[in-house]
Amino acid sequence: MMRSLFSGVAGLRTHQTRMDVIGNNIANVNTTAYKSQNMVFSDLLYQTTQAASGANNTRGGINPRQIGLGAKTGAISTAITQQGSAQSTNNPWDIMIEGDSFFIVNNGSENFFTRDGSFTVDGSGNLVMANTGFMVMGWQVDPETNDIRKDAVAALQVMHPDNLTSNPEATTLAYASGILDKKDPNINSTAGAIRTFQIFDAQGYAYTVKMSFHGIGSDDEFRVQLDDILDSTGVSLVKKYNLNNINQIATFGADGTESTTVLYNPDNAAKYNGTDTFNVELAFSNILEGYSDNALVVAAGKNVTITTPADGGTVTAGSNVTVHGSVTLTRAQLEAEPYNLVYNEADGQYYSKPANGTQGTPVTDWTTALAAMGLEGVSNVNVNPVPDGAAGEMSVEFDAEFEATQNATRNGNAFGITLKMPADEKEILKQVYHLEDGDGKTYNIEYIGPNGAAQITERVQSTGMKLMFDHDTGEFSGIGNVGSNSAMLNFNSSASSMGGELIDLGQFRNVEIDFSSIQNFGNGNKATVGFTPGGKGGDTVGKGRAPGELIGIEVGQDGRITASYSNGLSKLLGQIAVAEFANASGLSKAGDNLYSATMNSGDFDGVGKDITETGGKMTSGVLEMSNVDLSSEFTTMITTQRGFQANSRIITTSDTLLEELVNLKR
Repeated sequence: MMRSLFSGVAGLRTHQTRMDVIGNNIANVNTTAYKSQNMVFSDLLYQTTQAASGANNTRGGINPRQIGLGAKTGAISTAITQQGSAQSTNNPWDIMIEGDSFFIVNNGSENFFTRDGSFTVDGSGNLVMANTGFMVMGWQVDPETNDIRKDAVAALQVMHPDNLTSNPEATTLAYASGILDKKDPNINSTAGAIRTFQIFDAQGYAYTVKMSFHGIGSDDEFRVQLDDILDSTGVSLVKKYNLNNINQIATFGADGTESTTVLYNPDNAAKYNGTDTFNVELAFSNILEGYSDNALVVAAGKNVTITTPADGGTVTAGSNVTVHGSVTLTRAQLEAEPYNLVYNEADGQYYSKPANGTQGTPVTDWTTALAAMGLEGVSNVNVNPVPDGAAGEMSVEFDAEFEATQNATRNGNAFGITLKMPADEKEILKQVYHLEDGDGKTYNIEYIGPNGAAQITERVQSTGMKLMFDHDTGEFSGIGNVGSNSAMLNFNSSASSMGGELIDLGQFRNVEIDFSSIQNFGNGNKATVGFTPGGKGGDTVGKGRAPGELIGIEVGQDGRITASYSNGLSKLLGQIAVAEFANASGLSKAGDNLYSATMNSGDFDGVGKDITETGGKMTSGVLEMSNVDLSSEFTTMITTQRGFQANSRIITTSDTLLEELVNLKR
């Protein structure tokens, strides 16, 4: 009777433990990622009143006689691998694991493991558990490769100050695409077919590159040139930096000429305005003896005008022509060839160069001084310091006289001759004459006789790169050279302004432009060719960008955390690592939805795994719900209640028996 009492007590205790497990499951029915538990019974202990005996020749074997002493808790197992349902939260930091993996979190001294993916970002920018503040662990980005470096897990500081903004990036790549229709009127105009595209410098400032496509008289060859570069306000950098031309900023190809040669005869005279007469404009260097050797007038360039003869007047070979010029010369120019002067900052005067240790003399008569320098024919020289100019900078006005080499008529600020074919004066046509029209085209006319025949070479001054196509197919065949797919827009490291100021251009990067996608087809006389910054095929590498602000963060299915910026850049910030165990059910619950490793679960290696290695994934904006099945829990609760009730009856019945035994004395 005493044994039955204690068996009943053991049964009560065991059923109470089972009820405790059920109660805990039901209490955590809404706990994020909670894994339900289940308890199993086992018999407790047996008292053997007679041991088993074996059979012999005279008697059979006897089974053991054992009396049980009740039940005990056999095991409490956790349904840790059973996936809970998904609950959408739309919070990007709520993450659900699909699979058998665990998040790794750290309290500052040791690692724990959890399925609870309700994370947040703390004041220091760390990714942490929302309920405990434990750091979420993962892998960092290798600064050399910009990819994940799988090393020992560390805290993920996703909102580090370096991640709040995106650095600018200079443009280094671009490509051209579309159709270049050779009959497009713009292609054959002076300006060409103008196309623009945007680039960024290393500081993130935007610029517009202006380029143009030109026909050069061939069906299969064209010319691409750099026309200008504008800042974000539309101002040309040439004007902004007070430069002479865009080639001081950047170059695309080299200066050159393209030639087309035809044979003149009366049958094709219509090509030249239907007349047999050519008005040929002569450059100063073609008609004035020694003009190109005079450094002063060459420096004056276009600021040289004819004063004698009068407009419409004629000159004959051997007669004199007087011109007037003005130019600003810097100190560097005046101290170099052919002037060789020395500037004295103390009195602001120029001196002749000292010779044999003797002191140079001050220049007071510039006309005489220039003549002594070999600049013959220069007169009426007037030299004054430039107001607000650099030290030693001088404004020079002068007259110069040269001898004409042939008969000509003054036409404005130029000389011209008229040639007629068939020519009465064949001796004239034995020379090569140069004509320049208003469209920038030039012609060389050379008599090759007889009967007034002439070879006329049309020459177009060009800059940029030659663009070539296959004659049979119209497909691209080369830029610059046959077989070359790309050409470089080269930026200079610095430029010198017309005022002598040094302009630093180090913020620009050379841009490689791929032309291989252009085709030379008929397209209704309209060219669709254009430029796009970045790599060919839409690749953003080399596209360049302005500085950007952080506008969003995304967690991928592999746990990679990617930031998005206002300039279109995406940046990898790190990757959430996971842990897997040989026996996940062997993990020990540590409270707060945490688990710790035990000897029976297997150890954590300190590095972790990529969740996709074993077919798992992470889903952002979703949490894993508890896997408690209420219907199962309530059913188990009923059987537990009946078991508890039955065990209580054991005690009351045993008590009755004891009472009867006590009553025997009466």
